[in-house]
Amino acid sequence: MEAIEHPPIFRLPGIPDHVTYTWLVMIILAAVTFAASRNLQLVPRGIQNFLEVVLEQFTQMIDDVMGHEGRRYLPLLATLGLFILTANLMSLFVIELISHLARPLSLTLRVFGNMVGGHILLAVIFLLMGLDGLIGWALSGSVVGAVVGGIGGAVTIVFTVGFLYPLKILVAFLQAFIFVMLTMLYISGAIEEADHHAEHH
Repeated sequence: MEAIEHPPIFRLPGIPDHVTYTWLVMIILAAVTFAASRNLQLVPRGIQNFLEVVLEQFTQMIDDVMGHEGRRYLPLLATLGLFILTANLMSLFVIELISHLARPLSLTLRVFGNMVGGHILLAVIFLLMGLDGLIGWALSGSVVGAVVGGIGGAVTIVFTVGFLYPLKILVAFLQAFIFVMLTMLYISGAIEEADHHAEHH
């Protein structure tokens, strides 16, 4: 059921999902181990200190449950524990974190694209109407330029004021409405998911 609710973020063709994510967990653990052991210090700091605390906890548990002789199984037990912990945490953060961060990004790109698109369209029209465009052609002194430039400039002004500006105002209201609606849907989905997990636990 959980696999249906949270499908994998990415899939490699021809490779089962559990194999892909098993290798991903191994790569993460190998990278963390390499980062912690590449510059060992007598007084540990950072990730070396964190992993030493983790190994001390495993050692303490082994001593309490199995006795001192059980320390020979430390590599097996620590590997199993860290592997399962990393896989469980990854199911929360690879899936949950990316999905929640993607939502504000998609909303931002949607609003940005619509706003910039409208501004670019207005800029192009103003450029066509400028002194190097229709108005300049109308003021060039030639009869053809005055007729074509004057009529073209008038049509462009009527189009901009009568259609384009009202359309941009409508789009501004629609974008605000859509942004708020999508935000409410995302928040509602997050609340329902949190309630579902709370009931499940």
